[in-house]
Amino acid sequence: MRRSIRLEHSRTVPNYSCSAKAKLVGFIGDHYSVTTFPMAQILGVYGYTQISYGATDYSLTDRALYPHVFRTVQNDHAYLSATVKLMKHFGWTWVGIFTTKDDAGEKETDTLTKYMSSNGICVEYKILFGVGTLNEDKSLEKIVQENIAIIQKSTSRIIVVCGSYVYINTVFALYVGAIYDKTFIFPPVWVSSSSVHLLAMVGINGSLAVELYPLFFPDKEHFFDGIDKMNSTNNSPGSKYFLTIAKCLSENRGKREIVCRIQYNYSVHHEFYPNIDRFLNQGVAPRIYYAVEALAKAIHNMLLFIDGKSDDKQNHYYKHELRYQLKKIQFPFDSAEPVPLFNEYGEFVYHYRITNWILQEDDTAIYKEVGNFTPWAPEDLQLHVNPEAITWKFTNKTSMFYPQVPISRCSDPCLPGYRKKFGFSIHKCCYECVTCPEGEISNISDSENCMKCPYDEWPNTKKDRCVPKVVEFLSYTDDKISVVFSVVSIFCCLITGLILGIFLLYRDTPIVKANNQNLSYLLLVSIMLSFLCVFLFLGRPVDVTCMLRVTSFGVIFSVAVSSLLAKSIMVCVAFKATKPGSPWRKWMGAKLPSSITSICSIVQLLISVNWLSISPPYHDKDTHSFHEKIIIQCNEGSVIGFYSVLGYMGLLAAVSFIIAFLARTLPDSFNEAKYITFSMLVFCSVWIAMIPAYLSTKGKDMVAVEIFAIMASSAGLLGCIFFPKCYILLFRPDLNTKTGLLGNRTK
Repeated sequence: MRRSIRLEHSRTVPNYSCSAKAKLVGFIGDHYSVTTFPMAQILGVYGYTQISYGATDYSLTDRALYPHVFRTVQNDHAYLSATVKLMKHFGWTWVGIFTTKDDAGEKETDTLTKYMSSNGICVEYKILFGVGTLNEDKSLEKIVQENIAIIQKSTSRIIVVCGSYVYINTVFALYVGAIYDKTFIFPPVWVSSSSVHLLAMVGINGSLAVELYPLFFPDKEHFFDGIDKMNSTNNSPGSKYFLTIAKCLSENRGKREIVCRIQYNYSVHHEFYPNIDRFLNQGVAPRIYYAVEALAKAIHNMLLFIDGKSDDKQNHYYKHELRYQLKKIQFPFDSAEPVPLFNEYGEFVYHYRITNWILQEDDTAIYKEVGNFTPWAPEDLQLHVNPEAITWKFTNKTSMFYPQVPISRCSDPCLPGYRKKFGFSIHKCCYECVTCPEGEISNISDSENCMKCPYDEWPNTKKDRCVPKVVEFLSYTDDKISVVFSVVSIFCCLITGLILGIFLLYRDTPIVKANNQNLSYLLLVSIMLSFLCVFLFLGRPVDVTCMLRVTSFGVIFSVAVSSLLAKSIMVCVAFKATKPGSPWRKWMGAKLPSSITSICSIVQLLISVNWLSISPPYHDKDTHSFHEKIIIQCNEGSVIGFYSVLGYMGLLAAVSFIIAFLARTLPDSFNEAKYITFSMLVFCSVWIAMIPAYLSTKGKDMVAVEIFAIMASSAGLLGCIFFPKCYILLFRPDLNTKTGLLGNRTK
């Protein structure tokens, strides 16, 4: 706490004051956090309000510890967040850090690394500046050499600077040989207008900075009114300020007066007043003004409030009232729609700007604004950068500026279709790129995980997007085998119909009458329908076709096999009935074969109806058998029903085969038992071979196996039983007589 007493008009004594009745109500300052903290701790004991114009330490946001501290700046977290977003915007995930070895450097570095870690950015190395880095074992030269080796060995192209501001021109000069290809990101305090001349060197060329946005300085054209700039005896701050910006600080008084007068005359007309705008609008000057203006308005409002009170004004707790009035100050001061100057943490929140620093030929640095950062905007709208306006760092000591954004990564970005694989480095930014597993994709660069495609989609060849799976079924248009099956089925059906016509034409001949012509007609119709059943298996399956597939050919084949069974039984009965007085004679006639055929067929029909009633087949999508396609198929519904139909049909075929085999050598007028034996042998062989093939295939191949089994078994029945008879009917009519048949019998 500073007090002063004026002994003479031009002389003051520190820590004393002649103002006996005046009351101290608040303080302006300080600029740096390291000096603001002890002031805040002392002043807080007495309840004095303090407005800092440059302290950015985050700890001051704790209103429980520092309720009296206000700031016309925002805490470090805001600019650190802007820095991280800037790195993320350009894809810089592998950076180095220059920081100071003190409390401010440690706090900022810890906060920065936390923000970086949460955004996938890693720190390759950390270089410390400051007296604390020196020790007895290592000299400054050795420390610099070790740091240079670290920087030269590094692969990162970006260096983030944080910590307390120090005069780093000398320090940077020690590292200039190692940082010529590095791009810096400077914090606000390191690139203020008062210190920018210290950074005018090759090391910062093409670098970026996060700066406090310039504030409007009102009434600046009258700021220097009343200041005698050339009065050498005037010890006022204004005259010192002019001498500083006029740069006439020669040790020789006479020379200084001449230089200053020349400089003054030049500055008034050319340089001085334009520089006012540059010096006052930037840096801490406008923030000091707003701190003073806010405190003055708060004091004014406080006095008005106290004057309006009826109680004892001397005992009024003005310190608390001042802090309360300060919270109510609005910004801008003369705006129609003001907002609170200080937020809930006592901070003045304002824009930041992103600047690009360029070294000129005369070794002076200039900057241009290339973006901005708005802390209160939505997360994805806070940062705006124009990369085309940036002059990037040169790539080596002799080349010109680099025309593209520098790349600073530990690993190359993983393209879509790949994912990151960690493990070979402790840094998360260092990884390998591996292709996504089967059935998964990644549609963005640097994906850490791959996404599974929906059940009806599958990755394309690049694995960067999901495409609809191929739908598979035996299509009439897309599968040539469907055309083959259709043509063969129709052809065989026509052949069967032709044979049926031949049999009807020669129905009165002995060879047609010999073996129950009605069963022959029924068998031919059944074979014809079995060939037509093939079309139930072709095309896209639906519920109706799925229910008719197995049940239809099961019933039709049962009728056909039952007819053959009846024929075989009638051969045996006919042989037994030829003996005189045989009781088998009464079984001769059309009733026995018709009964056998009907009963056997009805049993299969009942099995099918029961299956359809309990758990019928339905169309289904198989998305698991093949990853890249969806099989449209028929689900049997009840596996027991499916195998019951096939099992019963196999039972009929086996019984028919056994009876026909036993009756093949019996003498008869025309014993077709041997032809039935061959037909049943073909039938059983086809279906026995079909079962393992059916179980080992999927999709349309499985359906093709079923169709082949149906067509092969039907063709076997047709060829083995009816082709020999057609041969006799068409080409050997001499054998189609009773004499011929009896001749065969005698043989």
